[in-house]
Amino acid sequence: MNPPLRFALIGCGRIGQRHADIMASMGALVAVCDIDEEKCRQLAKRHAALPFACADRLWQELQGNIDVAVICTPNGLHAAQSIAALRAGCHVLCEKPMALTMADAREMMTVARKAARHLWVVKQNRFNPPVQAVKQLLQEGRLGQIYSVQLNGFWNRPADYYEKSWKGTLELDGGTLFTQFSHFIDLLVWFFGPFVPEHACLQNLGHTQSMEFEDTGIVTGRFESGALLGIHYTVNAYRHNMEGSIAIFGEKGTIKIGGQYLNELDYQSLEGEPVSGLPAGNPPNQYGSYTGSMSNHPEVYRNLLMVLAGNGQMINSIEEAAATVEAIERIYSLAGRSPAPTLQRPEVVSH
Repeated sequence: MNPPLRFALIGCGRIGQRHADIMASMGALVAVCDIDEEKCRQLAKRHAALPFACADRLWQELQGNIDVAVICTPNGLHAAQSIAALRAGCHVLCEKPMALTMADAREMMTVARKAARHLWVVKQNRFNPPVQAVKQLLQEGRLGQIYSVQLNGFWNRPADYYEKSWKGTLELDGGTLFTQFSHFIDLLVWFFGPFVPEHACLQNLGHTQSMEFEDTGIVTGRFESGALLGIHYTVNAYRHNMEGSIAIFGEKGTIKIGGQYLNELDYQSLEGEPVSGLPAGNPPNQYGSYTGSMSNHPEVYRNLLMVLAGNGQMINSIEEAAATVEAIERIYSLAGRSPAPTLQRPEVVSH
C-alpha cells in the first residue's frame, strides 16, 4: 500500500481552508503558508502542519518532502506560485484560473514538462450531475449537429465584496470572467472545444468605485464546428445570485443546465429517451456573505489520487485550462482592455 500523499497548502483564505480539510482527509497536510501569520498558525495547528510565512523558505526546508502543492492564492499569483512549486519538485493543483495571461499559462506548462510533474487546475463544476449528463449526451452524439449555445451568468457581488481586498484589482483579480465565470467558460471548452470570440461589449455599470474592470459583459462568437455562441454575464443581479446556465440548441434536441450554479437540469426536449435519475448535486461553497460554485472539491482530489496512483486520467487537462485563459484574454482584448500584468511576485496572500 502506498504511503499517504504529502500536501502543502499555499494560501490560507476561505477556499484554502476548504482545501486543507480535504487534504487532511485524503493524505497528510504537511505545511501551510500565508503572509497572514496568525491565520497561518491557526490552520497549521488545526492540522498539525508546519506554518510558513514565506513560500521560498517552505520549498528550501521541505524540498523532497512534499508530493503535491495546492495553490490557493489570489489569481494574479497563481502562475508564479505554481512555477515555484514545480521547480521545487512538487506536483501542483492550482485553483482557478490557471493564470491571467496566456504567456503565463504557457510558461507554467513549459516548467511542468521540464520538471516532469503534473499540473492541474481545479474545475470542480465538471462533476455536477447535470453537467456530466450533458457531456455524455454530446459524446454519444445524441444532440446531433450543434447549432448554437447560450451561456448566462447572472450573479450578485456587492461593493463590500471588493473592499479592502485584492478582488476587483486588475493586477491580482484580473476580471469578472476570471474570478466569477471561468468555470462557465471551462465547460464551453469541455463540451465543444475552443471557441473564437468575435464581438465583446463590456462595461462597469454598478461597481465604478469598487473594481477596476467590467461588472457586465455581452459576448458573441463561434466554435470551430460553426456553432454560434452567446455569453451574457453580470455581477449586478439584485441581492442574490440568480442564474448560471448553458442552453444548447442541437439538430436532435435542446437542453439547458441551470440553477444558480449549473447544478440543475432546467429543460430538455430530446429525440429518444430523456435524461432521468440524476443524483442530487453537492451544495454550493459558502464564503461568508456570498456563495460560490458547487462544492465538488473532494471529487477533484479523488481524481488526483487516481492519477498519481496510475489508475486514471485527470478529468480536466492543462491544455483545456489554458484554452479557458486564452478565450478570456481574447474577450478582453476584443473589448479593448489591456491584459493583466504577467507573473506577479509570488508573495502568499489569502484567497
